[in-house]
Amino acid sequence: MASGVATVWVPVDDMDRAVRFYTDVLGLTAKNTMDDWSEIDAGGLTIGLNAREGTSAHADGGAVISFTPDSGIEEEVQRLKDAGVQFAGDIASFDWGRIAAFKDSEGNDLQLYAPPAD
Repeated sequence: MASGVATVWVPVDDMDRAVRFYTDVLGLTAKNTMDDWSEIDAGGLTIGLNAREGTSAHADGGAVISFTPDSGIEEEVQRLKDAGVQFAGDIASFDWGRIAAFKDSEGNDLQLYAPPAD
């Protein structure tokens, strides 16, 4: 039986670039950094940055990490755009909330998520 999620692992090609993206761009805190593994504190969830082996192929699809912005989603999209992040499109609205999709420095899928207004 699982009692929760301990860590989400994402593959990275360039550890220094990835750590800078998660800390400098997203504003998260690095807990441990090494050449082949680094840990990022995402508000109680650890994101593990796992160095790819030279022979690993890049795969499409897979996990998506969603972040809830501290400010409104529009403000966070603009802040990230100002930091050089490119979004896949505009903020999408659904009955269950709003999302803005983008990629990290290594090509992994990320998104901002805002719950529906009350």
